[in-house]
Amino acid sequence: MEEKGFKVYGYRWVVLVAFMLVVVMNQLSWITFASITSEAARYYHVSEILIGLLSLCFMAVYIVVSIPASWLIDTRGIRAAVGVGAVLTGLFGLLRGLTARSYGMVLLSQVGIAVGQPFVLNAITKIAARWFPMRERATASGLGTLAIYLGILLGLALTPLLVMRLSIRGMLVAYGIAALLAAGVFFGLVRERPPSPPCPPDQESRSLVLDGLRLILRKRDFKFLMVIFFVGLGVFNAVTTWIENILAPRGFSPLQAGIGGGLMIVGGILGALVMPSLSDRTRRRIPFIFLALAGAIVGLVGITYAAHTWLLLASALVFGFFLLSAGPVGFQYGAEVSYPAPEGTSNGLLLLMGQISGIIFILGLDSFKSPRTGSMTSPLIVLIALMGLSLVLCALLKESALINEYKGR
Repeated sequence: MEEKGFKVYGYRWVVLVAFMLVVVMNQLSWITFASITSEAARYYHVSEILIGLLSLCFMAVYIVVSIPASWLIDTRGIRAAVGVGAVLTGLFGLLRGLTARSYGMVLLSQVGIAVGQPFVLNAITKIAARWFPMRERATASGLGTLAIYLGILLGLALTPLLVMRLSIRGMLVAYGIAALLAAGVFFGLVRERPPSPPCPPDQESRSLVLDGLRLILRKRDFKFLMVIFFVGLGVFNAVTTWIENILAPRGFSPLQAGIGGGLMIVGGILGALVMPSLSDRTRRRIPFIFLALAGAIVGLVGITYAAHTWLLLASALVFGFFLLSAGPVGFQYGAEVSYPAPEGTSNGLLLLMGQISGIIFILGLDSFKSPRTGSMTSPLIVLIALMGLSLVLCALLKESALINEYKGR
């Protein structure tokens, strides 16, 4: 497809789909034990907290590995960096299955997969910038982010079914084989870059990684965006982690909590399809980030106070749709407002904020719940207030010079 002064190649969609397969398997591996916590605790003869550690370790490892992963993405390219993540996910995923009867080996395997996570997730905007024109980059980032939500949804839904049919060990072996196949597809199909850049020559160059990091941290709008991601991703991680504990004091069953959690992810998938596409069509980012935050606040208020099942489920769907749709648009805005900093660096910093806050908010919700009833309403009100602060910061953001330049073409 010929554009003004450059060419866009149809193979970009093949690259994106192969990348999405790796993202799906990595995130499925992260969330594997969330929907079988009690059964896994009995299987390994450990506490449920130790089963939770199998997922929580991903956030801790991300904090350590994120910056080196972004450096590799921006200096060595997509095939090398994402390839590291794909191989770690596949090899440690299979090891997890082959040693499934040992909790210690499963935890070690989870850490190995967790090391691979930032090499995969931090490349979302790099794939978009390397292969897609400006008019499609939020959409491409949205589809890359959509793969995160699909992986989570499949992990939550498939795991109990596979455990019933195959046992925990069989389920883990199946996931390991699938992860290795996804890695093979990635190396077989993904090329580093198209024959020519999908943008005008003046938009192709990026600064070196360390120079880009210094440049990013001097950008007022990017610092505001980091705070927004710190709050938004942290709230999502905390609410999804403790959804059953949030709802139980109001009489909701584990089944209702599970359906609510699933609707959050379904809403996020729908939002990741709709909002980035609208953002690309209108060539604007800020209004969609603002709308997403405002809608997420409404959904979070409903989750905090809903007393009827229909209102709870509607609130969960609204919360997921708006909050998770903010991610891909925010990632792309971050890449644009920090130009010419490398995309992997900006993407990695935003995700890093969410991993740090995820640990803080998860521990905070548990620490400040009511000792008498177990209610988490009070800490949830704090999270709602923080979301309100994010909305104020979003109102202060300005569209990037890059998107304004593109609108003028």
